[in-house]
This record gives sequence, C-alpha cells and structure tokens, in this order.
Amino acid sequence: MIKAIIFDFDGVLVESADIKTEAFKELFADYPQKIKEIVNYHLVNAGVSRYVKFRYIYEHILGKDLSKDKEIELGRRFSQIVWQKILEAPFITGAKEFLDTYKDKYQFFIASGTPEEELQNIINAKRLHSYFKEIHGSPKKKTDIIIYIIDKYGFKNEEVVYIGDAQSDRIAAEEAGIVFIERRINLDSKLDYPWKIRDLHILKEILEKIEKLTFIRSN
Repeated sequence: MIKAIIFDFDGVLVESADIKTEAFKELFADYPQKIKEIVNYHLVNAGVSRYVKFRYIYEHILGKDLSKDKEIELGRRFSQIVWQKILEAPFITGAKEFLDTYKDKYQFFIASGTPEEELQNIINAKRLHSYFKEIHGSPKKKTDIIIYIIDKYGFKNEEVVYIGDAQSDRIAAEEAGIVFIERRINLDSKLDYPWKIRDLHILKEILEKIEKLTFIRSN
C-alpha cells in the first residue's frame, strides 16, 4: 500500500516550468548567440539546481570563470525574475483537488531543485504548507532527500512514489529504489516508462494500478 507521495514542484504541482526557461533566456540575454544552447542545456537538465546550471553554462558554454559573487548575483536575479510569476502561476489540473481530497490518506512531501528557502517562501505564499510533512530543495540532491524521507519515517520502498517531470526526477527515484510517475503534457511521445500522467486528476487511478501490480508481484 502506498503511504507517501513525494512531489517535485515546478511542472508537477504548479505550471511553472516554462517560467524557469524564460528566466534563463532573460538572465543570459547578453549572449544572444548562446541562448539556444543555454536553453537546450537547461531543458535537458530540468529539475537540476540552477546553481549547477550556472556553473556549467559559464564553464562549458560561455567559456568564462564564474566567481562566487557572480554566482550569488545570478541566483538573486533569477529569483527576482521568477518570484511573482510563480506566485501567479496556476495549479496543474487536479493538483489542488488531489491534495485536498487525500491529505489524510497519504503523507505528502516535496523534493525540488529550487533553493530550499525560496521554495519554502513560495509554498507559504501560495498557502500550501499545511499539506506537506516536509519540504526540501537544493542544494540537497533529490536522491538523498528521498532516501532521507524513507529512513526517517520508516517507509518501505514500495510504499513511496515520486512524481516529477524531468529526467533528473526519474533518475533520483530509480537510485532511491521507488516508483516514479512522470507528469508529461504529451503522453503520445514514445517513452519507455510505464507510469505517465498528463495532470493529477487521474493520479488516484494510477496509484491504484501501482498498488495492484505490487500486490500481484509480492504474492
């Protein structure tokens, strides 16, 4: 039986993934010839800490040194660009309803690549904090967050699922040994992962299928 659900945040609970993409475009607008490469790198590594991306972009795309002060400044500007837009972003279809309906059935957690303090502030501002047992962001790694939650609360691996929208989310779930559910707008794409949802209004149905399959395999 599934007891805990760990959510990524952007693109899973709130339609905010594109906001981050636009922020990278704005942040590196002084390098128009590199924007396409920067955005492609960001998209391929969705869910990874923005600071990891800043360091890669400077070293491998711009060919420049990134000082600690500049890194901090980039992070500050990035937060300024996305803050209000994320507060105004709509919930994923079915997300708020799922949280409301099943908050007493499951224990909810967040494991995100957003800096933890900023993530906490966003969730407080959107009045979501009461739904979640714990909220975790970068610089913690998602795999470590999942393992920490499993160990702290004494869950079995089959009692926990992670819902994300990025390759980094899938990798984290697999490394932690739990089921991954992918939120994907285009379900027609040829993906090899079995559990995919366009939005959260069918999440309960997917969870029931996972539980049924787990029961069959254990008997």
